[in-house]
Amino acid sequence: MKTMAAASSGMAAQSARLRLSSENIANVDTPGYRRKLVSFQQLAQPGGGVVSAGRVRLDQSPLPKTYDPSHPLADEQGYFEGSTVDLMVELADAREAQRSYEANLKMMDQARSMTTGLLELLRR
Repeated sequence: MKTMAAASSGMAAQSARLRLSSENIANVDTPGYRRKLVSFQQLAQPGGGVVSAGRVRLDQSPLPKTYDPSHPLADEQGYFEGSTVDLMVELADAREAQRSYEANLKMMDQARSMTTGLLELLRR
């Protein structure tokens, strides 16, 4: 049961990470948008291994300046602040979150299979 709890908490945490990555990808061209980040926290439970997604925080790196005098948000010099989202980083993060989710799902399936096998042995 502890294994299933750890796997399900991992799946929930990776799901939150994937959701934020999707939001970041959707806003890659939004001026002034700051990339959303999440970190994981281990929950203090007997047996350990249970994690949860922490608080969502915004990337504090400086917004890149883009030169486009025709842009409606451009200042008098022709610059506007872009977003801190790097599409390649977000795609890599999304793929990593997806693979981690799948690994947790396999771990849950394996634990379920082992539990079923144990119950079959106990019935005999």
